[in-house]
Amino acid sequence: MDVLSIILLAVGLAMDCCAVSVVQGLTADIHDMTNRPRPALMACIFGLFHAGMPVVGFYAGSLFTEFMQRYAPWIALVILVFLGVKMIWESYHEHSDATQKAVWSLRHLLMLALATSMDVLATGVLFIPYPEQLWWSVLMIGAITAVFSIGGYLLGVFVGRLKINMELVGGLVLIGLGIKIWAEGFLN
Repeated sequence: MDVLSIILLAVGLAMDCCAVSVVQGLTADIHDMTNRPRPALMACIFGLFHAGMPVVGFYAGSLFTEFMQRYAPWIALVILVFLGVKMIWESYHEHSDATQKAVWSLRHLLMLALATSMDVLATGVLFIPYPEQLWWSVLMIGAITAVFSIGGYLLGVFVGRLKINMELVGGLVLIGLGIKIWAEGFLN
């Protein structure tokens, strides 16, 4: 995988966290002085979960290396299209109530991080044909997720309700990336 593909993958995967962060920003009490470190903690937790899940997926998928190398482009296509379609569907069908106060407990943030990173677990198999790229890729995925989380929070706080459907954009990016990886594997 090239650097652009990994960046696009990271951006697509970060959209769930960004959307959750926008909601946290929309519902945050910005006048509460104890609120200031909370978005950074949220971004770190989201970034760590998004960086760790592909590693787990990679090692679990590595048990079936020969099979995975042969069918990795197809598996990548199916996984990324599935995740992309799921994100697009959720963008139109699951709406959160932004009228409540943001919850900043560690337990709540860990649950959000786990929920938004479950999809990322499956992407670990994408790195089986590229094991030398795993570690810097997961660092990039974690860093981009953290940046998008902070950005989403700030957008939620300062812009208010956004008309941009970030999950839709993320879903389209994942589908496009799946088709690109499949085409590269199919043509090689």
